[in-house]
Amino acid sequence: MSVLSELRSKITTEVSKVVVGQQTMIDGILISLVSGGHVLLDGVPGVAKTLLATAVAKTFGADFRRLQFTPDMLPSDVTGTMILKEGELVFRHGPVFTNFLLADEVNRTPPKTQAALLESMQEGQVSIEGVSYRLPDPFLVIATQNPIEYEGTYPLPEAQLDRFIMKLDVGYPSDTEELALLKMHYDGIRPAGLDQVSRVVTLDELKAGKDEVDITTLNDSLVWYIASLIRSTRVLPAVQLGASPRAGVHLLACAKAMARFNDRSFVIPEDIAQIAVPVLAHRLVLKPEADLDRYKPADAIRTTLASVPIPR
Repeated sequence: MSVLSELRSKITTEVSKVVVGQQTMIDGILISLVSGGHVLLDGVPGVAKTLLATAVAKTFGADFRRLQFTPDMLPSDVTGTMILKEGELVFRHGPVFTNFLLADEVNRTPPKTQAALLESMQEGQVSIEGVSYRLPDPFLVIATQNPIEYEGTYPLPEAQLDRFIMKLDVGYPSDTEELALLKMHYDGIRPAGLDQVSRVVTLDELKAGKDEVDITTLNDSLVWYIASLIRSTRVLPAVQLGASPRAGVHLLACAKAMARFNDRSFVIPEDIAQIAVPVLAHRLVLKPEADLDRYKPADAIRTTLASVPIPR
């Protein structure tokens, strides 16, 4: 069993104490973490987005902070600010200085505050008054947003969406999962098992998982396949803005992690296809007429997968 596959099993066992199902979400968060990226959870209220993020963070025993984004939030509320202390200006670290940052309802804050996360997500640092402060390692932003509520929201700009290595649609549980959910033990309406979620992964194990992903191989034909998928999204009739070069880098990294989930040291085309929709769909901008036809970015990615020849 690969290191990453073993980490996946440990984390799933612990998270399942409080969250029923959602294996795809757990996998996505772990893939984002070992790839050095960030993840956007998109789902209606009440589907355990916040609970899931909290439980995963607890399995690492890492520093975790939740930041509730609101319309009156300032950039300094995220990054920190300079304060006067004993006659000297000193930097007071903001909540972004953590291992796991839950940016809850990130689309409820204005673009200026949303942009305060850009440097942190891309460079792993915060710059204040010309001085750069490194963020802890690991650093993962798990952002959430509600896909059906638009009043009082500020949609994330394409530049920021492109910083998320993947966007995961958190759906409703299946019939079986909903029954299992109702049979869980609760303290009133609160999940009673969150305190039972233990630290099962060390930072050394996480680093080993990252190193394992980095040495996962793929041949030149698969590199060509990824490049072809990215380029094909830019010429689809329904697409106004296709996937960026950064999207190709992200897809390659996630495909390596998928290979390790399947206990392989090399990537196959199925790894790429399996992860393509959550890695690429949120980066596409469709033409207005496509939206009228209820054609979605995920449909565009599936069209691309069907049209690009698979290497043999």
